Amino acid sequence: MANKITSKIELNIELDENRVPEKLNWTAQDGGVTNEEAKALMLSVWDANAKESLRIDLWTKDMPVDEMKIFFHQTLVAMSDTFNRATQDEKMTATMKDFCDYFAKHLNIKQQ
Repeated sequence: MANKITSKIELNIELDENRVPEKLNWTAQDGGVTNEEAKALMLSVWDANAKESLRIDLWTKDMPVDEMKIFFHQTLVAMSDTFNRATQDEKMTATMKDFCDYFAKHLNIKQQ
């Protein structure tokens, strides 16, 4: 029997009196990340029993809107890459990438 390994990712959210995030920090020891600050996060979890996606989307009060647009764009690009790795559906991946280009163009986001 193989030894099982457990990995932990920790999120710490500091809220104001209205429960609005003021500070986000995360730790992923296996990834070499210890209590790093973030301004936004999106977490999706698949509930296999309900066959639905559950989400947590948080951003701090001081997350600039222009950075939020870049964050969304980079997340969409990463999702298209993940979709391709998971499904090998090249045609839909190309369509998703086209949308990412459209998104960046219409928000005047410089792509790297």
